[in-house]
Amino acid sequence: MNALRLAALFAAMMGSVSMSAAQQVPCGGDFNSFLQGVGAEAEAKGVPEAKVTDALSRMHLDQKVLSRDRGQGVFTQTWKEFSSRMVNANRLAKGKQMLQKYASNFARVEAETGVPGPVITAFWGLETDYGGFLGDFDTLSALATLAHDCRRPEIFRPHLIAAIKLFARGDLPPSEMKGAWAGEIGQTQLLPEDYLAYGTDADGNGRVDLRNDVPDVLATTGKFIRSLGWQGGQPWLEEVRVPANFPWDRAALVSKEPRSSFAALGVTKANGAPLENDSLPASIILPMGRKGPAFLAFPNFDVYLEWNKSLVYSLTAAYFATRLDGAPAVDFGNPEQGLTGDQMKALQRKFAARGYDVGDIDGILGENTRAAVRQEQLRLGLPADGWPTPALLQAE
Repeated sequence: MNALRLAALFAAMMGSVSMSAAQQVPCGGDFNSFLQGVGAEAEAKGVPEAKVTDALSRMHLDQKVLSRDRGQGVFTQTWKEFSSRMVNANRLAKGKQMLQKYASNFARVEAETGVPGPVITAFWGLETDYGGFLGDFDTLSALATLAHDCRRPEIFRPHLIAAIKLFARGDLPPSEMKGAWAGEIGQTQLLPEDYLAYGTDADGNGRVDLRNDVPDVLATTGKFIRSLGWQGGQPWLEEVRVPANFPWDRAALVSKEPRSSFAALGVTKANGAPLENDSLPASIILPMGRKGPAFLAFPNFDVYLEWNKSLVYSLTAAYFATRLDGAPAVDFGNPEQGLTGDQMKALQRKFAARGYDVGDIDGILGENTRAAVRQEQLRLGLPADGWPTPALLQAE
């Protein structure tokens, strides 16, 4: 899992866990004593004592995991930079090959879950380059290290217990209980609790192997995506053209309107054809302002934000899926110069001083910061497209 997704994952999880709950989760102290407590909890949840003892004997504090956790940098690439790097010609070509190679598997998964092959394949390609790099951190030790560390024990202890259950079940041999530094496993990088909840033995060999068995990977990922709210037979994203006189303050993820409303405002498909005149809820996304690319996001796009709260990652994954589904390359337009990470922090501090809720001063253009940008643009009589520029930073 890339650092962008991890940062978004942790932010989302922290927002859902109360401080009191975090304080109640045991952490820190002597590592062996900590492991004894973990073992007792695992046994209380049904894991055989011998399996628990075996799993605990394999765990050690991994300083490399702590270094990765503390060394996460702020992700400041624009959507154009990130999507151009991740949705490249080689990854597209290989994705199309995978769709053909496993066509029968994808058809079965879509029939069972409603999730199309291109959607699964895009996540597969972005997360591990179709299984090309699965990570080499020992999963049990990584999760034990992070659960012992008192920064986020309420996030990692449940996944540590789930990893012990997975170890005991024997889906993967101990030598293959490896993955990303934060505990994700397999070709689409699922955390252990999700592995247990949605893991599917699609090839019928008696175990769920998300590292080596592609049929298992595809079926499990389809079920996981469905659990996030995917609606079968519905679109997720479409590139559009937006007229110059569009009311830009209505271009926001939180502003959902019937597709017919946007059609009435002059929004068309990217090729100039009219939009469908229906009531399907949609939002206009301008990842780089009114002079950059424009998309219509439908309810299924919310699933991408459940997978990863970062708009840059989520929009890239959704766009990648449309390309695999036959859409042409996006028109990046000619967006105005954006802000550097330090400039974004300065803008956030400026907005916070004016009473806006921008969340953390982190240099990331999240929805709170975009909303504040729109309000300032409206105040200044500028097009309220939510794209911060150096001129906006200097404006009084």
